[in-house]
Amino acid sequence: MSMILFACVVRVRDGLPLSASTDFYHTQDFLECRRRLKTLALRLAQYPGRGSAEGRDFNIHFSSLRDVACMAICSRQCPAAMAFCFLETVWWEFTASYDTTCIGLASRPYAFLEFDSIIQKVKWHFNHVSSIQMESSLEKIQEELDFQPPVVLTLEDTDVANGIMNGHTQIHLEPAPNFRMEPVTALGVLSLILNIMCAALNLIRGIHLAEHSLQVAHEEIGNILAFLIPFIACIFQCYLYLFYSPARPQKVLLSGFSVFVSDTDQAASGEAV
Repeated sequence: MSMILFACVVRVRDGLPLSASTDFYHTQDFLECRRRLKTLALRLAQYPGRGSAEGRDFNIHFSSLRDVACMAICSRQCPAAMAFCFLETVWWEFTASYDTTCIGLASRPYAFLEFDSIIQKVKWHFNHVSSIQMESSLEKIQEELDFQPPVVLTLEDTDVANGIMNGHTQIHLEPAPNFRMEPVTALGVLSLILNIMCAALNLIRGIHLAEHSLQVAHEEIGNILAFLIPFIACIFQCYLYLFYSPARPQKVLLSGFSVFVSDTDQAASGEAV
């Protein structure tokens, strides 16, 4: 089994993934480690330089400098010096390929996905070349680790609940209480009945005028519409009254007068949440 399983390059200030290697591991433990790596990427600005998050089967190593960080998921058997040597190599390759302006202006995840081929080559090199051939590079990294040990975390430390990051307070969600509509008051029933009566009256007048129009002129059409439009408006108002919560003040328009239902009356007639 390979020692270095997955690697990615992220932007430190916001954890935006810039490029990543293609992995072929789909075990539950590995996918869980990938999820925790994404969470850790959002918090890299809190940690200096190098760090490791240790788990039961896998370790996450990260190395950041300026606004670019490289992260990798490695097996437990992978020496820390090898992992950080790999991350340093990937970092140099990436910064040599893209300037800081392009990195800072990247707005979508995996904007430099073509860099995946280089990550794969470096990963293959470290997985298949013996440590004896890389002895000088590993010794140098080991000396740096001895002089300045990396931050050591656990995978559980990287699992942050939504809302904790960026200074937000954790919110505990509770089931919303069930509400039911209370019976409509007498004023509400009266306003609905009057509205229906006005709609019926406008419809009757409009039909009666249409039947007695032998030659429909433009002014006759206008008279018919003068009754049919208020009819449609009244029906629409009844629909709103019946199928939507009467939580806001409503004005029931009648022909020649209006009835205003206040907040208090609406609250008494029932609110739907």
